[in-house]
Amino acid sequence: MALLKQAVRAANTNAVLRTLAPAACRTLTAPALHTVDLQKSASPLVANTVLGEPLGKRNAGVSVLGCAIAMVAVGGCAQGIGQLFAALVVGMARNPSMKEDLFTYTLIGMGFLEFLAIVVILIAEI
Repeated sequence: MALLKQAVRAANTNAVLRTLAPAACRTLTAPALHTVDLQKSASPLVANTVLGEPLGKRNAGVSVLGCAIAMVAVGGCAQGIGQLFAALVVGMARNPSMKEDLFTYTLIGMGFLEFLAIVVILIAEI
């Protein structure tokens, strides 16, 4: 308990935290809510620069989310390949005479899953 009181006292007396708190609040506000007076700026290039910067920051976060969703899909493709080869082992154990045919079908299925993984990664890059 004494350690908690000491930490609270140190946080209250720390001048750095007091100066950073307003900046942190400004950072967390949505850039789309800020109004820009476009009539004051004479050049439309300046207006585009002001409006384009928060949009670029927002797109960076969306691209990270897109990559995360793509990685989940690629993980699903990897799981599908594992299930294909597990089914190949079970099929070869049940009917060893069909070994070549089962392996051919497994490679065709693996090709489809790899194609799906590549398409997901390409879509995530866009």
